[in-house]
Amino acid sequence: MTFVVDGARFDRAPRFAEYLPSVVTYAELWQGVYRTANIQPDVVERIERVSGAWRLLALSEDWCGDAVSTLPVIARLAEQARLDFRVLGRDANPDLMAAHLTSGSRSIPVVMVLDARLTVRAWWGPRPSTVQRWMTGEALLIPKEDRNRRKRAWYARDRGRTTALEVAEAVERAGRRALAHPRGPLTADPAPDIFSPT
Repeated sequence: MTFVVDGARFDRAPRFAEYLPSVVTYAELWQGVYRTANIQPDVVERIERVSGAWRLLALSEDWCGDAVSTLPVIARLAEQARLDFRVLGRDANPDLMAAHLTSGSRSIPVVMVLDARLTVRAWWGPRPSTVQRWMTGEALLIPKEDRNRRKRAWYARDRGRTTALEVAEAVERAGRRALAHPRGPLTADPAPDIFSPT
């Protein structure tokens, strides 16, 4: 199934700079991650080498710890790579969420890579692959409070490097898919792109 985002819905979605002042939960952390996000130039260059006009659309909620740790970084990446990056609420967009489940769950954030016609060509989420593997393995044996503390410490050490790199890889995959199937992909991705081979 090919998923195309309605143009009016995309246009109504706030750009990250408009979304940021609306966050309530973890507002200071959202601002701090955005203020300190530092994107490596080689990651930006990888996106700039992908031909076509690309847009990013995220599904998120402000209470999500993974979203606060990744979306501000993705916003900085999008600014530097000159990508239009918008954010929609997960709960207000159940059809988009249903098309981008992670192992059957409504995990967020989800960041879709859209072509000029707003066809979803790739997607990333809900967290960097290293953290996702940990969350579905060892973390299940740890109390939730400790799990969240360890995850937050990983994000602080990583400083957004893995997130930026994996989103750049998703844009590269989108570019390859657009070349292979100019009219749109034949089927939707069955799982987040972080688990798809490049």
